[in-house]
Amino acid sequence: MENNILIVVAIGVAALFGLWIIFYFIPVGLWFTALLSGVRISLLQLIFMRWRKVPPTVIVRSLISSTKAGLQLKRDDLEAHYLAGGNVISVVNALISADKANMSLDFKTATAIDLAGRDVLEAVQMSVNPKVIDTPPVTAVAKDGIQLIAKARVTVRANIKQLVGGAGEETVLARVGEGVVSSIGSADSHKTVLENPDSISRVVLEKGLDSGTAFEILSIDIADIDVGKNIGAVLQMDQANADKNIAQAKAEEKRAMAVATEQVMKAKAQEARAKVIEAEAQIPLAIAEAFRSGNLGIMDYYRFNNIQADTRMRDSIAEPDGFKPKTERERERDKKDKNDQGTKLR
Repeated sequence: MENNILIVVAIGVAALFGLWIIFYFIPVGLWFTALLSGVRISLLQLIFMRWRKVPPTVIVRSLISSTKAGLQLKRDDLEAHYLAGGNVISVVNALISADKANMSLDFKTATAIDLAGRDVLEAVQMSVNPKVIDTPPVTAVAKDGIQLIAKARVTVRANIKQLVGGAGEETVLARVGEGVVSSIGSADSHKTVLENPDSISRVVLEKGLDSGTAFEILSIDIADIDVGKNIGAVLQMDQANADKNIAQAKAEEKRAMAVATEQVMKAKAQEARAKVIEAEAQIPLAIAEAFRSGNLGIMDYYRFNNIQADTRMRDSIAEPDGFKPKTERERERDKKDKNDQGTKLR
């Protein structure tokens, strides 16, 4: 009895599995839905889709949507796009949106845009509803040296023909920033720019910044302009400081050369003074030699000392107010030195 129950259960499970296999590979319900929607497709083609690893639901739903929208798309084209790694549903929705908006977009262009990595549906929506892009703050300097910080809003719409191979938003923002800098830099005064900010928009639009991009620039509006630093004054101050430092360096160099020259002259003066002292040291020897040879008498020597005394007296009288006279001890020492010198001569 138990064996019979197990056999019945096994047969039931096998039957259910067989039915699931049949309905999986033969999607009758999907075929019937397509038939009611006016899409002619055979059950055999649906089975082949399973074998080709193409989900029949995606293809059939896309065919139903396009047929109801009045578009005639081929099943083989949708399958080929899916096998190429494309988003079939996004392409079909983009074609329907473009058709309703009276835009020229064919299946080949849409699939090329999709395979290029861009969202074709978003591109169609951007063509119908333009997008506003806020630029980061752009800093520029007018001819009078005043820095201006401008923010712009760029209104763009997708250019369907340039989506494949066209530059993106980053390029548009870079070109707009370059145009703003050029426009402000060509102004004679920052006041002119503040009075007429639309002049920036006019100059930038005339440059044709959207060429080669995936977008068409509709308008460029200056949202805000702030006054920054006085760059001209800052540069002049920096130049003045640089000139001052150079002048100081040159003056320091001249001072060092003068100090070196002064030291050299002091050395030469010391050398000359040493020679004078050396020559003066020869005088007592010469006087002693004159005494020995009889060329100098004792009276001549006393007269010589008197002349020296008179000379020192006249020098002391001629000294300026700041001259400090010799002390008594210094005079006694000089007198003793003279007596010693006379003793040696005798």
